[in-house]
Amino acid sequence: MDTIARVLPKLPQDIVTCDQDIVAAYTTDFRRLYSGSARALLRPRDTAEVQAIVRACAEAHVPLVPQGGNTSYCTAATPSRSGDELIVSLERMNRVRDLDPGNLSVTADAGIVLSELQRAADDAGLLLPLSLGSQQSCRIGGNLSTNAGGVSVLRYGMARDLVLGLEVVLPDGALYSELSPLRKNNSGYDVKQLFIGAEGTLGIITGASLKLTRKPQQTITAFLAIRHIEDLSGILDAAQRETGEAITSFEYISETSLQLLLASRPDFRRPLAEPADHYVLMEASTSSSALNLEEASTQLLAALMESGLVTDGTIATSGQQAADFWRLRENIPEAEVHHGGSVKHDVAVRTSRLAAFVQAASKIANEDRPGAILSVYGHVGDGNVHFNVVAPRGVSAPEFKARFEEEVSPKIYELAFDMGGTFSAEYGIGRVKLDLLARLGAASKVDIMRLVKQALDPKGLMNPGKVIPSFN
Repeated sequence: MDTIARVLPKLPQDIVTCDQDIVAAYTTDFRRLYSGSARALLRPRDTAEVQAIVRACAEAHVPLVPQGGNTSYCTAATPSRSGDELIVSLERMNRVRDLDPGNLSVTADAGIVLSELQRAADDAGLLLPLSLGSQQSCRIGGNLSTNAGGVSVLRYGMARDLVLGLEVVLPDGALYSELSPLRKNNSGYDVKQLFIGAEGTLGIITGASLKLTRKPQQTITAFLAIRHIEDLSGILDAAQRETGEAITSFEYISETSLQLLLASRPDFRRPLAEPADHYVLMEASTSSSALNLEEASTQLLAALMESGLVTDGTIATSGQQAADFWRLRENIPEAEVHHGGSVKHDVAVRTSRLAAFVQAASKIANEDRPGAILSVYGHVGDGNVHFNVVAPRGVSAPEFKARFEEEVSPKIYELAFDMGGTFSAEYGIGRVKLDLLARLGAASKVDIMRLVKQALDPKGLMNPGKVIPSFN
């Protein structure tokens, strides 16, 4: 009898699914670039059942692949093709355990969908500021395991900045539980940070305590046309100063990205009368009802237009119009898929160097692949730009993307590295970026990561083949 066959009977049978028609939905990554194999899907209902799964698999040396909403862009939640791994989906663990308005905190199971946790906070008159395009399907455990970013990083930070406490099942089945939502706890190492961004390679996050903020009483959303991409940092600086640091999002959209979207979605409309090469989607908010954010934003826009930094712009006059602005930004990835998909470069540099990066990367792409469609957009307020490349019309998209990734993408990543940036701003490593981590990651950091992995998971059973290059 093989190891998996010995493990499965030891588990509660109502959490085990071997039907391959069901399992198959969990073995392909979000972008449908990689498909693995698993003989069974395990769906525990609570932390104790996760511990039982991990103990049984540790004893039998069976590898596990933790999975939240399976929205990773780097195949972090996808099993290998060997069929030797079992998938542990946290989807049944979806309870809000505690919501403390006085402490501005919420504690929840790791399997809760992000949008559901946002609603729970909203019902209490509060805001969970983590906001992603996939929030209707991604789950909080996966958000923390990948240290998710999103559109509000500028104001509130990455996912790790919102974490007050964690509960994690360790590779031997033991439980690390430090869920108390304290804002000050200086009692030794900040152990919880080890598991945030580890993509399930050090343990399975089963619960989390997160910071909440007060719900905004005023929100201003503006769509601006800017003259030069070099002016982005100056516009952001002016916006931060004039609104009293109230800017929550500062998103760049290129005209090319907007054109791709409008071509694929004729129901969408341009927010401004005339096209421009560069746009900014900016949002400011405050929990104060006394401050006049609308007046500050109107004066800001007038000053930016008078200086020539902004050539046109509009401030949303209704919640629907603001939502329409955001729909433009959020649907750009879908438009790229409509046009055959894109080669994605999730890059971050200093905000002061972002324009220079985009210009230099564009030059590389245009010289190596004339006619390539450059879809450039991103959370430029925190230096994160999505420099995506779509195949020219009439060219085979799969062949173009494969050759571009092999021949041109390394030059773009090396450019980011040479500018003091990173090849992974918010997508993580997974399986897809292992070679980049080995080549462009800080050697001392990778060495420490290996030591931590060896200490916590010496058998290499937690999400093998992800994040840690050449482990075991």
